[in-house]
Amino acid sequence: MLGIIKQKVGARGLTAPVFGDYMQKLSPVASAMRDFSSATKKMTVRDALNSALDEEMAADSNVFVMGEEVGEYQGAYKITKGLLDKYGPDRVVDTPITEAGFTGIGVGAAYHGLKPVIEFMTFNFSMQAIDHIINSAAKSNYMSGGKINVPIVFRGPNGAAAGVGAQHSQCYGAWYGAIPGLKVLVPYSSEDARGLLKAAIRDPDPVVFLENEILYGDSFPVSQEVLDPNFCLPIGKAKIERQGKDVTITAYSKMVGFALKAAEILEKDGINAEVINLRSIRPLDRDTINDSVRKTNRLVTVEEGFRQHGVGAEICASVVEDSFNYLDAPVERIAGADVPTPYTANLERLAFPQIEDIVRATKRACYRSG
Repeated sequence: MLGIIKQKVGARGLTAPVFGDYMQKLSPVASAMRDFSSATKKMTVRDALNSALDEEMAADSNVFVMGEEVGEYQGAYKITKGLLDKYGPDRVVDTPITEAGFTGIGVGAAYHGLKPVIEFMTFNFSMQAIDHIINSAAKSNYMSGGKINVPIVFRGPNGAAAGVGAQHSQCYGAWYGAIPGLKVLVPYSSEDARGLLKAAIRDPDPVVFLENEILYGDSFPVSQEVLDPNFCLPIGKAKIERQGKDVTITAYSKMVGFALKAAEILEKDGINAEVINLRSIRPLDRDTINDSVRKTNRLVTVEEGFRQHGVGAEICASVVEDSFNYLDAPVERIAGADVPTPYTANLERLAFPQIEDIVRATKRACYRSG
């Protein structure tokens, strides 16, 4: 397969039908921090991702999408809707149910100058391909002495959805966030989704792009600047979603919304919380976090993933190392329960952070009744 790619890829990108034909034969087998102050319309996260893919594919013929049901079915969550009709089967490639196979093909294509966007129907299925993600993609630039870039994006829904059981409900932020050579992005809003996906596709290194299924249908205000085809967000820069002075709350993905709702409740009790949307787990914006903690003197971390060795643990360590003397209270960490995700709805709710959990933890950090 790599030989075919090498023969058919030239300076102008993926122009020959061989790559798409090969996969068709296989298929039967299986700019800076922004705010919403100038918002003029609303856009769903789904449409933000779709428009980002569309514009990047139009701008660069080396960009192509590959995964299960991304073409004829237009994506399991309709993120790739309309792309097959617009760009054809050579650039919107349906695959068999073989994550290890199509991820390896994608990495090989990236070795030869293409820019694959690999979709996992859920990031739980990326475990079938984790050898290619870590050993083939993440390490190649270092092991080649900087001679091989791997401009590839691995994207799809991450974390818990609803009622899909333990094997389909894991958060991989800390998993991939621990790996040198990867960049790990975690969008919350439509602005995040659009700006960060564009940045990921343009980046010369492998990017793990962790979306959230529950957020796909949520609408967020977007400005004309966000809708500009040239709009792009910097990788490794967090966003302060809400200014505050009493306590810092860090969160990512769906938990940002929970943190903002908790902050509204806390405001009624006289606690002014600052909410930081991490946007990026690796690299982690330690400066923004530490600057906030030095102002508020308190920290609460929120994540859906497991507490042990989690993203919150890394944030806590960073603050202890760089801002320990500014802390007026112990750090509070809110995370998923240390169990496989239950299937039943009542137990599933107990296994993941809720708004009331953030409120109680923040009150403890501020020495209020929890």
